[in-house]
Amino acid sequence: LRMLQVKLIITGDDFGYCPRRNQGIVDCFLAGAISNVSLLVNGSAAADAAKLARRYSIPIGLHANLSEGSPVCEVLKTNSSLLNQDGFFHGKMGFRTALSRGLLNMSEVKRELKAQVELFHELTGHLPAHMDGHQHVHVLPEVRHVFAEVLEEYGIKYTRVPVEPGLHNCDWIPPSLMDFYLGVEEDSFNAVDVFTKHGIRWPDIYIGLSTMGKNMSVSSIWSAINSAIMEVTSRVPSPAHPALQSRTVTIELMVHPGYPSVPPVGGCGEGPDDFSQSWERLHELQTLIKPELQSHYKSRNIQLCSFKDL
Repeated sequence: LRMLQVKLIITGDDFGYCPRRNQGIVDCFLAGAISNVSLLVNGSAAADAAKLARRYSIPIGLHANLSEGSPVCEVLKTNSSLLNQDGFFHGKMGFRTALSRGLLNMSEVKRELKAQVELFHELTGHLPAHMDGHQHVHVLPEVRHVFAEVLEEYGIKYTRVPVEPGLHNCDWIPPSLMDFYLGVEEDSFNAVDVFTKHGIRWPDIYIGLSTMGKNMSVSSIWSAINSAIMEVTSRVPSPAHPALQSRTVTIELMVHPGYPSVPPVGGCGEGPDDFSQSWERLHELQTLIKPELQSHYKSRNIQLCSFKDL
């Protein structure tokens, strides 16, 4: 395993959510603790986030959002299947419920996704290097097809497939949350063929569900990375296999660092949610910048990078 090269993309999600999230993400990037960000273009501080990314040369992709706040497409802001009776997106679970009841119009989903890519381009001056989904909406049935079409149309090469090795052994995750994660995992497995057919790629390994919020620690990140690498290397036929000697394994670690949002500032049109106001964001930030985590990467030949370095 000594020869195994690991490229690790540490993506700070929800860039643009609020000024304090932006600040936390920038502080993390400057400390060398994250290597990539995912922008919510409907976030209240999205324009500011885009400026910061340019100022500090932070590699940036699009965090497509169909579940929290308001659409960016003008036509869909008033009368659309994507909105609840309050005029906002249906929410993390509400979106899934509306989808399963056949209430969502996929042409509206496509229109909104394209509008978000266009707005990203307007804010940053370039197309996103990667595009994933806020609250993992991009792997859901039906949505995954439209999402893949949009990526292919714009030539966006990379996405995220949230299937986390060892997730089933994480007994610290409460049952209700685990049910949600297992749903995300099943949807992700079903999205693989769709994404492949459209020529979309993603890293070999995804980590981030088992290490979110209060569950993040130097050791939880470390053991997640280790067990993931073990799993990938065990797929190779024999230990003497020559392919393994020069093999590069790519990993994306999804993280949510930031300073807690202070209402009414923040959010995507409705104000900040509970997770954004909680101490857990700060806990992630403080864990990620720990020097022992960084020296860990170095000692194991793990190179931090972004999607454009793959």
